[in-house]
Amino acid sequence: MQHLQQSPKDPGFVQDPYSVYARARVAGPVLWWNDFGMPAVFDYETVTALFRDKRLGRECPPEQAQPVPPHLAPFMAVEAHSMLELEPPRHTRLRALVLRAFTSRRIAAMEPELEAMCHALIDRFPDDVFDLLPAYCNIIPVRIIARLLGVPEDMAPQLLDWSHAMVAMYQPGRSRAVEDAAAQAAEAFSAFLHDYVRERRDHPADDLITQLILAEANGEKLSTDELITTCILLLNAGHEATVHSMGNSVKILLEKGVCAPFLTSGAVAGTVEELLRHDPPLHIFTRYIYEPVVVGDATLSRGDQVALVLGAANRDPARWEDPDRFDPTRPVQINSSFGGGLHFCVGAPLARLELQIGLRVLFERHPGLQLVERPRYADTYHFHGLERLMVRAKS
Repeated sequence: MQHLQQSPKDPGFVQDPYSVYARARVAGPVLWWNDFGMPAVFDYETVTALFRDKRLGRECPPEQAQPVPPHLAPFMAVEAHSMLELEPPRHTRLRALVLRAFTSRRIAAMEPELEAMCHALIDRFPDDVFDLLPAYCNIIPVRIIARLLGVPEDMAPQLLDWSHAMVAMYQPGRSRAVEDAAAQAAEAFSAFLHDYVRERRDHPADDLITQLILAEANGEKLSTDELITTCILLLNAGHEATVHSMGNSVKILLEKGVCAPFLTSGAVAGTVEELLRHDPPLHIFTRYIYEPVVVGDATLSRGDQVALVLGAANRDPARWEDPDRFDPTRPVQINSSFGGGLHFCVGAPLARLELQIGLRVLFERHPGLQLVERPRYADTYHFHGLERLMVRAKS
């Protein structure tokens, strides 16, 4: 197996990982990525096959599980019930229960409310230069999740603080300070939701927490801990991905000068799929090996981890013609941005709706929106999103 030496914190890589991915695909399909200490897969066919392969999964084999350090106990108590980290049969049961509450009908019903929210945020745009991320992109997903869950929207800043602290655990080279902050956030977030779950058990409402309480499959319901972890997962995963997708999408549309014709109600869905393919918000998912798997010239053994590089798979020339070109007229093909297999993102329909409406309304209201400085990506790999997005709004 060939080796790849590439720090995910290298400034050049942070701003343009795709040139590295292109070289890796030629040498692959699997390379040992020295900086992560595991093999990594860069082509679409292999990434897709491994997502669907039941010999791989998210859950660490029990014989390799390590004791939880005391300072991380609150964080790991949340992770222990996360669909994202579990395999069947627990994953099957949890996902079925969540899907009974997080339905496509409930998500579609958010469309008028989401559109009104976008207009209200745009109404408050300043007349001069401003950062679109905190003014628009950051706010939409956290408010939507808050409304779905039934928690007060004025909690949004606190929810964001907890979310940022917890997802920092998934970035390489985390420090003890990051771990302490994540544990504190997990403990505070859980305590906050405990109170809301207790309230909804006594006083049901038309919100997702109530629906999760009521959801039942084969005579089973979510436990309180499972319910709380699910709410935290919906916020953390949904918010981080959608914020980065929204910011990356606006950047691409403005840099390419491709806006209004491809953001009408009839064209926006295809445009969003191409935006997600071209510059996805999450670039790596890792999997454990449960049974020996041959990938390229490598045999991976039980307990090994492998990195599936979504950002590379989405630019594979074997799948897409001229893949580095952003083309909103490109025929839609399934890409890797929402994962695949058993762990395909449960929030994908909501993320797509937020992007379709958020982008359409933004450019309807401000077709002359302009970049005023070159956007830069934040040093947050595996996540891939901007540190700021300075614009001037012109009607």
